[in-house]
Amino acid sequence: MSDPGSSGPIAVVLGTRPEIIKLAKIVELLGDDAHLIHTGQHYDDNLSQSFFTEFGMRPPDTVIGIGGQSRGQLVGNATLALDELFSTLKPSAVVVQGDTNSVMAGAIAANANSIPLVHVEAGLRSFDRRMPEEHNRVVTDHLSDLCLAPTDLNVTQLKSEGIADDRVVKTGNPIVEAVGRLMPSAEERASLLEQFSVEREQFVLATIHRPENVDTPETLDVVLRALAGLNMPVLFPMHPRTRQRVEAFRLEALAEKLIVVEPIGYRDFIGLGAESLLIVSDSGGIQEEVSVYKRPAVVIRRSTERQEVEGTFVRRFEAGPELANQLAEEIGAAPRRSMELAELPSPYGDNHAPEMCVAAIRALVGGTS
Repeated sequence: MSDPGSSGPIAVVLGTRPEIIKLAKIVELLGDDAHLIHTGQHYDDNLSQSFFTEFGMRPPDTVIGIGGQSRGQLVGNATLALDELFSTLKPSAVVVQGDTNSVMAGAIAANANSIPLVHVEAGLRSFDRRMPEEHNRVVTDHLSDLCLAPTDLNVTQLKSEGIADDRVVKTGNPIVEAVGRLMPSAEERASLLEQFSVEREQFVLATIHRPENVDTPETLDVVLRALAGLNMPVLFPMHPRTRQRVEAFRLEALAEKLIVVEPIGYRDFIGLGAESLLIVSDSGGIQEEVSVYKRPAVVIRRSTERQEVEGTFVRRFEAGPELANQLAEEIGAAPRRSMELAELPSPYGDNHAPEMCVAAIRALVGGTS
C-alpha cells in the first residue's frame, strides 16, 4: 500500500461528464481539502464546462488541456502532466472515478509517485476486452489502495481478482444522490416537454455515441434506421462524435427523421428521461440513472459492465438486423415495464453513497482502517 502519511490536499482527477456528475457531491463534502484537477478530456463546452456550473461545483484548481487527442496521446500526456503536478502538490491521496482515459492517467501518476489511490465505482466488469474502458478500470482497480464498490456484485468481482478485503469498501453509487438532487420538478419537466414539442410517455429519448455503433457506416445506418422506423417521435440529442460520423457517412436523411437537438444539460436530460416512454442509448451512466427514475431502457451494445440492471431496468441488444423489430417490441412493452419497475428498488443504493465514499477516503488519508 502507498504511504498515507502526507498532509497535502486530496487530489480529485476528472475529465468527462460522468466523472463531474458522480464526483460533484464528493468534492463538495471534501471541501477545502480537495484539489480539483480537470484534464479537459471532454473539451466541448456542452459536455463539460457547463456541467461545473450546473452542479454548482467550484472551478477546477488545475486544468490540463489534453482534449481532442488519441487515446495513447491522451493517457500519455495526461500522465506526464499529472506526474509533474503530483511531485510538487504532494497530495495525501488521489481520487479517480469510473473508467475513462483520465482515470487511467490519474492512477498511473499516483502510483508512480507512491500516493494512495482511491477508485470510486470500482469492480465493474464487462469482460469485453475490445472496450478500452475495461482495461482502464481493471488496471485502476489493481493499482488502487482503496476500491469503492457500488454493489455486492462489484465487491465479489474485486475479491475474485485477489484484491484484499481491506482495500474494498461497498459504498453504493453516487449517481442515486445526483439524480435525486438534480431531477427537475414536475412543473419544470412539463416545460421541457413543451420546449421540445413532445408529450409525456409519447416519445423515445435516444443517445448514441460509442465507437462500436457510430464508427462504421453500416452499423450507424442500422441504428438510425431502427430509430427512424419507430411509430412515435424520437428525441435525439446528438453527440459531437455521432454528428461527425453522420455527416461523413452521408446519413443525414435518416437523421432528419428524428428530432435532432444539440447535447443538453444533465438536469434537462434526466427530466426528459423521466417523462419518456423508453430510453434508447449506449451509455453506461444512463443504465444506472433509469433505475432511479424508474423508466425502461434499451441499451445497444455488445456487452455491459452493469449487470445489476440487465433484464429489469435495461434490455440489451446489438446493432444487428433484428434491431428494428426489437425496438418496436420494446415500445409495445414499455407501459407494462414502467408499471413493473415503479416499485423496484435501484441496485445502486440510496442517497448516502457520497458520504460513505468520503468517510472511507478520510479514513485512508488518516491511516486508519
